[in-house]
Amino acid sequence: MKSLRRRFGRFSLVGFMGAALQLTLLSLLTTRLGVLNIVATPVAVEIAILHNFIWHERFTWSHRSPLNSRQITMRLWRFHAGNGLVSLAGNTILIYCLAEKLKLPALPAAMGAIAVCSVANFLLADLWVYRRVP
Repeated sequence: MKSLRRRFGRFSLVGFMGAALQLTLLSLLTTRLGVLNIVATPVAVEIAILHNFIWHERFTWSHRSPLNSRQITMRLWRFHAGNGLVSLAGNTILIYCLAEKLKLPALPAAMGAIAVCSVANFLLADLWVYRRVP
């Protein structure tokens, strides 16, 4: 249980850094470059996903390091399929609903979307992406 709490703490720290990156990119894309929220969101999310994957490999689940390049490739695939899908779809749908339909500002809408997706992402990562290899 202690190791699970520690992993969740590390996961949350990495997620916080990824969220900061995502929100910064979203702000730059929408306010400085005039990109629509619905386009800027998946771009910012994808960059944050890759950022988080690298940090999770090196920090959060470093004790479950892959044995070879095939395993790291499979982890990246699973990370995109699980966490990426939850983050991309969840954030894009929630941003659309909150920012476009309810007219909330993009950044608070993005913060809410990130919070909603985080628990599902941790469980997917711990139980599927970084599962122990027999």
